[in-house]
Amino acid sequence: MALQATTGVITSPFRGSRVRDAVLVVAGALFIALSAQVAIPLPFTPVPLTGQTLAVLLTGAALGSSLGLATTGLYLALALIGFPVLAATSTGSHLTGAAVLSSPTLGYVLGFMLSAVVVGALANRGLSRTPMGMALAMIAGNLAIYALGLLWLHHAISVSWSQTVALGLTPFLIGDAIKIIIAAGLLPSAWRFLR
Repeated sequence: MALQATTGVITSPFRGSRVRDAVLVVAGALFIALSAQVAIPLPFTPVPLTGQTLAVLLTGAALGSSLGLATTGLYLALALIGFPVLAATSTGSHLTGAAVLSSPTLGYVLGFMLSAVVVGALANRGLSRTPMGMALAMIAGNLAIYALGLLWLHHAISVSWSQTVALGLTPFLIGDAIKIIIAAGLLPSAWRFLR
């Protein structure tokens, strides 16, 4: 979705073109996959620092909720069928196939899908009209990632909730704040590119 600077109305630069939508979904999934390769494993948690969050937030805001969901769904599907698109684990390997479903980080990947829907929907409802509004939409999207990520992490590693937060939330707050600022700043350029 793109923002018309003069009217503040969000329009799709590719409305009515299934081929263009498909290209955008594939390109978005590849963008998220590439951003996942920017990963720093942390020795004290199974959750690595990655560039994925930035890519998911930017994709959801730029493409809208429907295409954002399709993009993040394709990203997960690529991992499930065997492509090494997820961030590397602490051992340096990439989870693929059925191993993805038992990973302690699966919730974060599922959270990407919810995040893209949330950010895209909020952008469509006018929060993309100002940088602060877009930042708020991306914070909401990030909270969606944390919600599903922490729920699954707590289930997968069977620790207390305070330990779950210490492993899956606290170490990432500053980095995610920086990613939100960068993604919100890059959004106008993404819209120009889509046009």
